Amino acid sequence: MAAQRSPNPGKVTLQTIADQVGVSRMTVSNAFSRPDQLSPDLRRQILAAADVLGYVGPDPSARALARGATGAIGVLLTDSLAPAFTDEVAAEFLGAIAARLAPTGLALTLLTSSGRDDIIPARDVAIDGALVYSCEVDSPAVDWLRRRRIPLVFVDQEPAVGSTCINIDDRAAARAIAQYLVDLGHRRFAIVTASLAGPHGILAPPAPTASSYIARQRMHGWLDALNLAGSDAVMIQQPYSEFSAGFDSARHILDTLNPVTAILCLSDVMARGVVEGAQSLGLRVPDDVSVVGFDDSPVARRMHPTLTTVRQNTAAKGDAAASALIDAIAQARDGSAPTDEHYVLTTEMVIRESTGQVRPSGH
Repeated sequence: MAAQRSPNPGKVTLQTIADQVGVSRMTVSNAFSRPDQLSPDLRRQILAAADVLGYVGPDPSARALARGATGAIGVLLTDSLAPAFTDEVAAEFLGAIAARLAPTGLALTLLTSSGRDDIIPARDVAIDGALVYSCEVDSPAVDWLRRRRIPLVFVDQEPAVGSTCINIDDRAAARAIAQYLVDLGHRRFAIVTASLAGPHGILAPPAPTASSYIARQRMHGWLDALNLAGSDAVMIQQPYSEFSAGFDSARHILDTLNPVTAILCLSDVMARGVVEGAQSLGLRVPDDVSVVGFDDSPVARRMHPTLTTVRQNTAAKGDAAASALIDAIAQARDGSAPTDEHYVLTTEMVIRESTGQVRPSGH
């Protein structure tokens, strides 16, 4: 017959289990916090007794206080956690982090960059270190993390002194894909990008005004190629890099402005919106207008037509970021000085159906 659990688990202590098994209280404590100090058989016996008595282990908060470590790392996002679950690039990135953390026993905690009432996650949530990911670098949340003096790794952010940074070469990748369109004969361009802080709307002439580091770098890259070719360009900047932003931008650009033959987009999700916005006006992609994205997310392969884009290895980025933070936490515990290494991961241009040579007659 199966053993019955204690009807009063709240009254069970380490001493209760010690008395049940016939060992010291310290031996029971070691079974939970220092298992290498016990033989496997004795630890199994102690854990079995704890299970029967309904004891789940030492209080995590007290154990973290005693160890001086929480066993968790944070990932700082924007003021909303929704993109972590709805954006396929962010989800792949976080999945790679979780996979890298699994063997270490470290937990993953998502942090918003904004607070509610008197709770500020970047200040109040117990973590051993943090990845600054989808967040503006001048956000107060980043300042709170710095003031806590915990190890930080920046991802898709401007390299920071005293912290490791993981990036791709956004500028070179954007320059390459813009040059590809130039080589196809395109000279009248539109750029669809995003910035939380603004300015928003049509910006002519286009300029790297975005608050996001990667958006500014991609803008620099696009303009490197377009300016060298003497191409005309108009830019529309939206508050968010979403499908609806791309759709609305395409409708505005293609229906009210001088015709363009190619559109450069900050992300694949925006590019999908641009393609469907163009199609809603009766235009054909790429016959009437070529469209390119950035990231090579799964949406790029599901679209009709499939999307020409820049492929970045998001899983490798997540793995590299988690590995760097694990190392930074270990260095902090050893008292070593923090490093400020900068890792730049490779990209690849992927040519698909959404781009083609410019037609002599334009639209």
